[in-house]
Amino acid sequence: MNVHKFSVLGVIALFLLLFCASCVDNRERTARENVNKWLGKEILLPHAVFTKMLSDTVDFPYQQSDYKILVYVDSLGCTECKLKLDDWKMMMQEEIMNNVAFLFFIQGKSESDLKQTLSRHNFRYPICFDKSGSLNKHNQFPKEGAYHTFLLDQGNKVLAIGNPIHNPRVKALYMKIIRGGKQEKEQRNLTRVAVEKTSLDLGTFPWQEEQKTLFTLKNVGEHPLIIEGTTTSCDCTTVSYSKEPVALGDEVKLEVVYKAEKPEPFYRTISVYCNTPDAPIELEISGSAVE
Repeated sequence: MNVHKFSVLGVIALFLLLFCASCVDNRERTARENVNKWLGKEILLPHAVFTKMLSDTVDFPYQQSDYKILVYVDSLGCTECKLKLDDWKMMMQEEIMNNVAFLFFIQGKSESDLKQTLSRHNFRYPICFDKSGSLNKHNQFPKEGAYHTFLLDQGNKVLAIGNPIHNPRVKALYMKIIRGGKQEKEQRNLTRVAVEKTSLDLGTFPWQEEQKTLFTLKNVGEHPLIIEGTTTSCDCTTVSYSKEPVALGDEVKLEVVYKAEKPEPFYRTISVYCNTPDAPIELEISGSAVE
C-alpha cells in the first residue's frame, strides 16, 4: 500500500492553508517549521501499558492497523478540555476509521482525576496514562499543543500533523489520506467577514446560572460565507448557528452558551472555521462565576 502519495511540497502547502491566518502571520512560520521537521519522521513509541478506564490492562495490537492517529496530551492546563472525548468517540465510530488505531498517551497530573474524566464520558477505548511523559521524552514534540496529534502510517512515520477534533480542515486532510491519499486541487471561494465584537465580557453572575451571548458575523466579501465548524477551548462552552450559507451583506449569529463548572473567573475562546483568508476567526468570552 502506498501511503505517501502526497508530495512533501503539496502537504506543506495544505498545512499552510490549514494553519496560517495571513502570509505575514507567525502561525505560517510555525506551521512551516513543524511540517518540515515532522513530515515523514518516524515517531518512537516507548513500551506502553494500555488500559480501559485506568482499571483493566488490555492487549492492544495497534501495530496491525494500516494507520494510527497518535494523540499526546501533556500535563499543562485542563486535560479534559484538550481531550474532547465525546468528539473522539464520534470520529472513531465513522466507517472509514475501521483500519485506524487511536493511540492516546495522556500525561495527566492525577490518575484519579483522569479516571473520573474517562468515567464521566464513558470512554472505554484503550489509553496509556503516561505519567512520566516518556512519549515526549523519546520524541521531543513541539511546544504548541496544536501539533501534538499525528496521523501515522504502518511504520509510525508522520503523514499529517494537527488535531482533527479541534480543526475541521485537519480532519478533512486526515480523511483524504486515509481514503487513499489522492491529492485533489482544492477550490475555495474566499470571502471576507466583519465581526461586530470579537470579545465579550459576561460580567459577574452566580456560577450555577447558564449564560448565553451572541457574536455577529457579517459577510462583506464577494462570495457566500460558509461556516465549516467551530471549536471551543472547553466543553463548558457550546456554540450553535445556522448552517446555511450567508449571502453578501447578510449576517449570521453565533449563540454561545457557557456553563461554569465551579465558581471562578474564566476566559474561554471560540475558533470559527470558515471560507475566509484569516480563518479561523478567534472569539473570546470572559467573566466571573461566583458563589
